[in-house]
Amino acid sequence: MARVWQHPFLNVFKHLKVEEWKRSTKEGDVTTIMDKTLKATVYRIRGAIPAGNFIQLPKTSTQSLGLTGRYLYLLFRPIPMKYFVVHLDVTTEDSQVIRISFSNLFKEFKSTSTWLQFPFIYEEATGPSKTSKTDLIGAAPNYVRWTCLQLDLQFILIMYLNRRYSHVKGIKLCANQLVKNIYTSDLSFDPGVTISKVRQTKLALNPMPREMSFPVPKGEKWHDRYVFIRFPTDDSQMRHDSLRNCLSHTSGSQGPVQQLPQSVTDSRTIQDKVSLIQQITNPMAWSHRSPSVQKFVPEVSLTSGQLETSYLGDQKGRRKGVLAGGDATVTCAANDGGIDVYVHKLGKGPTILEDPGLGEITSPRLTKSETISTKNSSRYRCLLPDPILKLKGVIGFGGCSTKWVSSLTFNGNSTLLASSQMGPLSMVRLWNFETGKCLSIFKTHIHSICFLSFSYSGAVLCGVGKDRHGKTMVVVWNTASVSHGGEVTILAKAHTDVDIQALKVAFFDDTRMVSCGRDNVRLWRIRSGTLRSCPVNLGEYHALEFTDLAFEEGHVANREPKDRTLFVCSRSGHILEINYKNVTIQNARRLLPSQTPPIHRKEKQTFASGPGIAINSISISSTFCAMGSEDGYLRLWPLDFSSVFLEAEHEGAVNSVCISPDGLRVLSTTSTGNLGFLDIQSRGYNTLVRSHADLILAFAVEGHQKQLATVSRDNTIRIWDLVTMQQLYDFTTTEETPCAIVFHPTQQVFVCGFSNGVVRSFSLVVSDLLVEYKQHLGAIMGLAVSPDGNFLYSSCSQGALALYNCSTPKYNVLRMLSNVVCQDAELGTNVLAVNGDSSLLAFVGPSRYTVTIMDASSLDELLRIDISILDLDSTNLDSALDICFAPVSSGHLLVSTSSNKVLVLDVKTGCLARQLSNVHQVACSALALSENGQFLLTTGDRAIKVWDFQMKLNTSFQVFIGHSEPVQGVAFTPDQQHIISVGDAIFIWDFLATPEKASKGSVHWSVESSPSPNTGPNIEKIGVAASGTNGIPRQLIPVPSLASPPHLDISCMPPGKNHDVFSESDDEGTCLKSHIMGLPQKAPDPSVHVEKKVDENAGGPGKTKLGQRYSDLNTGNGRIVEPQNNIRPDSYKHFIARFKASTLPKKISFPENNCEHLRLKAVVGYNGNGRGNMVWRPDTGFFAYTCGCVIVVEDLHSGSQQHWLGHPEEISTLAVRHDAQVLASASGWGDKSSRCQIRIWDVPERTCRKVLFHHETEVQAMAYSHNDRLFITLGDYSDRTIALWNAFTYELMSSTRFMEPVHEVAFNPFSANELACVGQGAITFWLTKRWGADINFQVHRVPVPEEIGPVELTSICYSFIPLLYSGTNTGQICVWDVGTNRCFMTWEADEGEIGVLLCSGNRLVSGSNTKRIRLWAVGAVQELRMKGSGARSSSVFMEQEMTLDGAVVSASFDDSMDMGIVGTTAGTLWYVNWAERTNIRLISGHKNKVNEVTFSPTESHCATCGDDGSVRVWSLTSMELVVQFQVLNQSCLCLAWSPSASSSRADRQRVVAGYSDGTIRVFSISRTEMELKMHPHPAALTAISFSVDGQTIISGDKDGIVAVSSPRTGITIRVLDDHKGSPITAIQSKSKEYYDFGLEGGELWLAASADRRVSVWASDWFRDKCELVDWLSFPAPTNPKIPSNLPPSLAAFCPWNSSMLVYVGFGLKEEVLFYSLHQKQVVEKIPLSYFATSLSLSPGSALIAVGHCERLLRLIDCMSKTEQDFVGHNDAVHLCRFTPSGKLLFTAAYNEILVWEVLGSAAAAPREAKNSPLRPQIAR
Repeated sequence: MARVWQHPFLNVFKHLKVEEWKRSTKEGDVTTIMDKTLKATVYRIRGAIPAGNFIQLPKTSTQSLGLTGRYLYLLFRPIPMKYFVVHLDVTTEDSQVIRISFSNLFKEFKSTSTWLQFPFIYEEATGPSKTSKTDLIGAAPNYVRWTCLQLDLQFILIMYLNRRYSHVKGIKLCANQLVKNIYTSDLSFDPGVTISKVRQTKLALNPMPREMSFPVPKGEKWHDRYVFIRFPTDDSQMRHDSLRNCLSHTSGSQGPVQQLPQSVTDSRTIQDKVSLIQQITNPMAWSHRSPSVQKFVPEVSLTSGQLETSYLGDQKGRRKGVLAGGDATVTCAANDGGIDVYVHKLGKGPTILEDPGLGEITSPRLTKSETISTKNSSRYRCLLPDPILKLKGVIGFGGCSTKWVSSLTFNGNSTLLASSQMGPLSMVRLWNFETGKCLSIFKTHIHSICFLSFSYSGAVLCGVGKDRHGKTMVVVWNTASVSHGGEVTILAKAHTDVDIQALKVAFFDDTRMVSCGRDNVRLWRIRSGTLRSCPVNLGEYHALEFTDLAFEEGHVANREPKDRTLFVCSRSGHILEINYKNVTIQNARRLLPSQTPPIHRKEKQTFASGPGIAINSISISSTFCAMGSEDGYLRLWPLDFSSVFLEAEHEGAVNSVCISPDGLRVLSTTSTGNLGFLDIQSRGYNTLVRSHADLILAFAVEGHQKQLATVSRDNTIRIWDLVTMQQLYDFTTTEETPCAIVFHPTQQVFVCGFSNGVVRSFSLVVSDLLVEYKQHLGAIMGLAVSPDGNFLYSSCSQGALALYNCSTPKYNVLRMLSNVVCQDAELGTNVLAVNGDSSLLAFVGPSRYTVTIMDASSLDELLRIDISILDLDSTNLDSALDICFAPVSSGHLLVSTSSNKVLVLDVKTGCLARQLSNVHQVACSALALSENGQFLLTTGDRAIKVWDFQMKLNTSFQVFIGHSEPVQGVAFTPDQQHIISVGDAIFIWDFLATPEKASKGSVHWSVESSPSPNTGPNIEKIGVAASGTNGIPRQLIPVPSLASPPHLDISCMPPGKNHDVFSESDDEGTCLKSHIMGLPQKAPDPSVHVEKKVDENAGGPGKTKLGQRYSDLNTGNGRIVEPQNNIRPDSYKHFIARFKASTLPKKISFPENNCEHLRLKAVVGYNGNGRGNMVWRPDTGFFAYTCGCVIVVEDLHSGSQQHWLGHPEEISTLAVRHDAQVLASASGWGDKSSRCQIRIWDVPERTCRKVLFHHETEVQAMAYSHNDRLFITLGDYSDRTIALWNAFTYELMSSTRFMEPVHEVAFNPFSANELACVGQGAITFWLTKRWGADINFQVHRVPVPEEIGPVELTSICYSFIPLLYSGTNTGQICVWDVGTNRCFMTWEADEGEIGVLLCSGNRLVSGSNTKRIRLWAVGAVQELRMKGSGARSSSVFMEQEMTLDGAVVSASFDDSMDMGIVGTTAGTLWYVNWAERTNIRLISGHKNKVNEVTFSPTESHCATCGDDGSVRVWSLTSMELVVQFQVLNQSCLCLAWSPSASSSRADRQRVVAGYSDGTIRVFSISRTEMELKMHPHPAALTAISFSVDGQTIISGDKDGIVAVSSPRTGITIRVLDDHKGSPITAIQSKSKEYYDFGLEGGELWLAASADRRVSVWASDWFRDKCELVDWLSFPAPTNPKIPSNLPPSLAAFCPWNSSMLVYVGFGLKEEVLFYSLHQKQVVEKIPLSYFATSLSLSPGSALIAVGHCERLLRLIDCMSKTEQDFVGHNDAVHLCRFTPSGKLLFTAAYNEILVWEVLGSAAAAPREAKNSPLRPQIAR
């Protein structure tokens, strides 16, 4: 009854009679005043210390308010320029008091178990007169207005602390604020609507009661005067860990905006504390939007005059949108990966700007490196050609390092370039930029030069650095005569104590300079040979750190110096305009963020910087200003700084910007090593150079694709194109550093080793991770692949060496050796080397003084060579550094040593053949030998030497420098045409020595001979396949993704330049034939071929033959063979069957009719890997979905299921007839030799009516025509066939072959003979016409508009005739006029690919791979159709949005679009109700492999665990999810439920779980929390069990270690290593008589390991007793035919015979073995058809369940000696578990869980079978 008197709302101040202060208290400056805005009395709380000035409700903290309302409404107004705090003490259902606080004092969200602190953020969505948003964390701004704050207390507690809300205990309002009142209610009110408005529009809203509402003058709107905040927010893009002061009404909206309350997602799942962080950062939320087109990209504005704050929002990831005022358009020209360009264009309405794309990008030409050669005499023989190397290009830019060249500067007309060098003897070089000639080199007498500045004329050069004492020094040089051969002299120099960050010479006067730095801006001038300076009076800005400066108006010198304006920027975001004449500040502005800083920015804001955006560089032209800032943005402003008109976002902070002299381009550099320019006219960004941000550690070269792979200390793996020298894509790691890398010689695969010992292989085809290996414990130091590609080798810093078999897809580990490779970290780059015929492997080890040679296929040691004893004259021990093999014919191995030598050793005898001494001044770090063995490359320090390896010349080497850091590696390219060297950057050299010149022509007789001509190869530029076929380079760098991996190749059949229209009627067949035959040399222009002759066996008997015009499409040489394109398109929409190593069974023992012992009762889970594999008909209630190869038809009211079996493979998609009487399902065919299946099901009869065979691989989509007369099926990217069927007889009517993949097909609901399909960059419209028995097609292929760019059309749906909607893989929705077949409108609907589109009436639903589903109002689109391409996308607005748990793959809604069911890749089916704004989990399951199932003793619940790290508890009666515990970044591999002895009480139910990191966690089911975490194992756990009494946990890991731990204390009691070296596969315990088997203890337990060993133990843990009862070792075949995946060794105690043990595993035969513990022998064998992969014995009957890799479940009745096989799984049955009563059987295959009911007499165990032998007589 406590809630009744508080309904519908409660006035808290009135209830407590606050004015009397009897039931409440006040402290400090608390008074009542009359507020003019509200025209009412309010309470003012103010004071310097918020904690000392407050109102507290109730009077004392021991009392409780007892307010039960879910929502709390606070009507308040923060006092401007002050801070305030509000505390709410909330009580949970378990009587825990939680404090919820929010304040503008808080800078970030913080949480503990009893306190939540939310920052209060000010944000204003502007009205009609403004054009910018503002955002401020800190003191309240001057414009702050009265605010109505609504807090959903119930949602806050369950979201952030996983607790249930009970009531409000107390409230404390602290200074500084004005408060009108506080209310509580169970209703969510909206202040912007009235009761009359709700009644008129029938909105599902609750208008604000009059008592709670603010007064609104007549003719005005509530949102124009006040602010309404709802928290948690309904904006999915706004973080849930902050409260935002925002307006919900934009100027462009009509009428009140529907602000809908946050709904609590009823997922029937309570998350554990271990998943709390994920819940906070990724909450499940829905979003409702105010009418807008897309997301806002806030405009940035700066105001002049006194310092006024403006705000810049976080714009990362935004693509297109309309500004808040509605008068500007923001369009992203995504011309370059990682760069987002936002264009702000003034105008009346939105305009879509054309994306010009990128032109060809080439590397800048570099000057030749120096070549040093030694000349001993006037006539000698030297190495030819000279030089033998020519620098082709450098990949890398020093944007992140200035260690050597510290500064560059041009004069005004860019004819002179000055460069400075760091170091104790700093040098400055002056260059003629046009010729590349160095004009002068001079010493600076400065310890290190920080930066240089040239005057406009080039006559004066100024530099800043440090002297030997560390004091700042400014030097000015006279460079006027340097172009004419004159010297550089010093004009003046001065010491200063001020900090200088930038200095520039004034362009209008060579004697004037300006500098800026920390706390100062100074003007410098040279007069009478003296350099003097004066400071600028900075006033209140004296404490700022200034970073850069620039003068007004470029280089026009027609104004007096006193008229010049100087611009200075700071690290706090300030921009000061300084009057040069008066040396005063005439204006100040500041750049501030308008939203919370991006999540990846982890820097803390300091007091000095405040919330401003640090500006690193500024450049001024005559018309605009360019600024580069720390947040990664390059922004262009007009000189009045009114608003940003162009900006580009970079991957890192922008360090410097520079405007070109013509003002058309802006050059920028970033901290991540990128150099690029922004083209202002085309609004495109071109990246010129990318580079690693740290030292390159290793590299590998691939010859076929001409690619280079590098790994660096910046934790990235990058792939480069050696032809274009552009980066193709990169892989980034977070907590580990890649150390070594190698390409596979025959496969498009590369392998990388990491600092944590992990070796991973990646596919270049799918850009995805293939396999991961964790054999090593130390950092990977060496990787090598044999030249024939059969073997892979890896070594680590701990000395281990591993051999892998590359002939298998998983690269199985063949052998592992310990302590064989040298553990010295100072080895060279070639730690491992394989000779040319793949027979020998060489490496340095076991010590650094020895080199070992092994057999490459077996790792048998052949030879060990001691390097230290080869030089008898040396007094020091010589050690090996680097190795490489010479050509096989020579039989030599090259070894570089620490004594600067290269030893040539014989690989058979180990003898020293010859040696090279004094190779470098330091030790040689890398070796490389040419393929013919004639040229040797060595590196030492920063130099590369090219040697004549035969040493027959007087000068046998040439030296090349250029690297500024030690060279980490050097290698020849596979074609021997180039040389790659890496270190601080990547150098690509042309190798000019051709085979002809490398022979006798090496004799050269003239010292002064002219240099040889350039004989380098003329490499023709070739396009990258991934760049598309229109010359546009790749726009995004692919990053590996398990969900939707990008692919390098889009299509091997490029479309033509024009797009013909297939619009023939009578002569279409002839026209098509002539079109194909007329283009024999290139791909046909259209992408559609119509097969006119149908396979007679495709459609079954009685098919209709097509007419003559479609009867033959053969050329004179036979049938046309279309080129194959089996590369998956870059679209998650396309179905890809999950890879399975299992096979279908060859023989099955099906049970006789009505004699089955098992019946499939339930299927747990939904196949999120399918596409469109869920159907729902609201009018009939028919609901079906797929799980693996099973169709589940479920009654949504009762929850009962029907299971339709028959498909041999994973079902890809479903389609249901409109009357819901027929269901079609499609899957692949099991043996891969036939075509895939399409099954037609009779829904009322629940039987399969027909099976269709036509498509060769998989079916991508299916659809019925609106009149249910036609049925169409679409093949996947490999099949590319579309087939049209008669929906009554299911005879094949026509088949069409595409040249490109097609993603979806749909019938026109208003015309049964019209359909459309979408694919790569185009939509195809089809019109079918009948001529008797013939079918005639009219096909029209229409490309997408050029403005959209190269996209994939991925989804399609029809709307009102004649409209059609299509989604793209870039997040756009295109609207097509079906009558004219043209696209007249498009808008950006999402940031990711749109895979699902549904339309009904005026509403459209879109689902994407960003996990979002959105509801759009598209009622105005039909009216805009007549406007054509001029239609405004602002006519479409998003009504609501919900964020689910995965990419959307299927959806079905009712006709009103109010409710529907949505399926995601996470394996979840959601019920979505737009009207009620809720989403509820209908079906859920594991996304990844299920590893264990365990049951409560009472069988009320069961628990499952999986590779996704989750432990899920289910209700056994309804199979609904009850609770879920989630551990991030770990896999849960084993699970056990506490036995009945320890969990008789419901509140003591516990489960224990073992994880891949070696930890054990104990979870309480009743309290839904983790009780204990232990770490007894160093490796992943594989088995776990409770003892019989539940007081002990027994666990085993993959290393064979068994640990015994206490769940009460977490202490490990005992560790057993008897199984060490082989993973533990099973642990089971049971009770026994105390002295049974002659050993003390009341418990018997076993442990089985993968090496076919089982140990049985008797234990008494209370007395610390554990004795071995028996040790079993089961034999393996002597000459085994080893399966690819060995079956596990499994053992279990026999429930019906206490002395019997049951075992299955890899043995002499496929069988089940019964072992007697008393007789110590196998007493019974039951043969099996296949090896077992899982085992379970029924506690309630003599039944054994065995799972097989052949997707088969076998049930063995040990009493009746019968066997029955059951199918239904789509993969190997790796898990079988009977319930404790034996009435149910759970089986799992990957993530599918099937629940079987045990039927008949088999469900009950005969009493006489207890404790009796299995058979009456035992044969001996």
